[in-house]
Amino acid sequence: MMFHLAVALDGYGWNPQAWRVTRAPSPFSGRYWTELAVTAERGLLDFLTIDDSLMPQPGRRERIDPKRLAGRGDAVLVAARIAPATRHIGLVPVATVTHTEPFHISKSIATLDHVSRGRAGWQPRVSVTTHEAVLFGRRTVDAADLFPEARDFVEVVRRLWDSWEDDEVRPDVAGHHVDTDKLHHIDFTGKYFSVKGPSITPRPPQGQPVVAALAHAGPAYQFAVATADVVFITPMDAAGLRAILDEVHGLKVFADVVVSFGGDADFRSDCLVISTSAPDLVDMLLDWQRLGIDGARLRPAVNATDLPVIVDEVVPLLQKAGRFRTGYRDGETLRERLRLPVAPNRYAAVPR
Repeated sequence: MMFHLAVALDGYGWNPQAWRVTRAPSPFSGRYWTELAVTAERGLLDFLTIDDSLMPQPGRRERIDPKRLAGRGDAVLVAARIAPATRHIGLVPVATVTHTEPFHISKSIATLDHVSRGRAGWQPRVSVTTHEAVLFGRRTVDAADLFPEARDFVEVVRRLWDSWEDDEVRPDVAGHHVDTDKLHHIDFTGKYFSVKGPSITPRPPQGQPVVAALAHAGPAYQFAVATADVVFITPMDAAGLRAILDEVHGLKVFADVVVSFGGDADFRSDCLVISTSAPDLVDMLLDWQRLGIDGARLRPAVNATDLPVIVDEVVPLLQKAGRFRTGYRDGETLRERLRLPVAPNRYAAVPR
């Protein structure tokens, strides 16, 4: 069985002190992100994720820590910037659902899927702090409403992706550019959103771009099962991992791990942090695969040093074990690469 491999990119890396040991270009430059994406694609990785939040620094701090990298760009715009520089790797930006509107996110991810020719995904993020709401004057969401609201948000986005049928844009000899019978109102009315539709962007090439969810606890597992195609989890011991797999049955499951190859791992993250070697990491990944994991999303502690090890050492070892591809398939969408089913349009008439 082949193993899926992705990387998660954030700033100079997931170690809060990565900026101290990096001589890379500014993380606000297109060159910086393009170089990372090209390196990841050289390693034949399934996809990369680009982290984002509504706070200037990772974590839940209200005040900025002057000893940590501060500031971030927009992950969806970064993904659009690097799309023309790559041909195969999937692009999965994080976009926050709390305090934002599903219509806008739907349009952004659909556009990314068009410009990347079917390589887009989306990782919805739930904002759990009051600090983010205060930053731009939005209302505070009751904790009990966070995941129900996020669930409705993703449902609206998915319906908007289906609001245009696949062959809706087809100029004809009569001078019609669109077939209005194939544009659909979604008419979603719920506790948190009321959206009529249709979208202003034609249906994405994948139909439904890949939705990935980060899940480390019960409510997040339930959210992932209700909304996502892929879930990122933190592996525990064998018994704990099996329990998580039972919770997220039916999804593509990726272990989510911060990796440092011979560097500092003395810092905290929201997932497992390990200092390891490429051979030891591969042994761990294959052990997890035997327990039912489909793949891994590796978070480089320092992008400049740890991403090349993933590409030049981890990938060849997986290939040697017969568990990883030796090339991309031209024209393959991200859904196809992850062996996800074709996404039917819920509004299209069923052929008789």
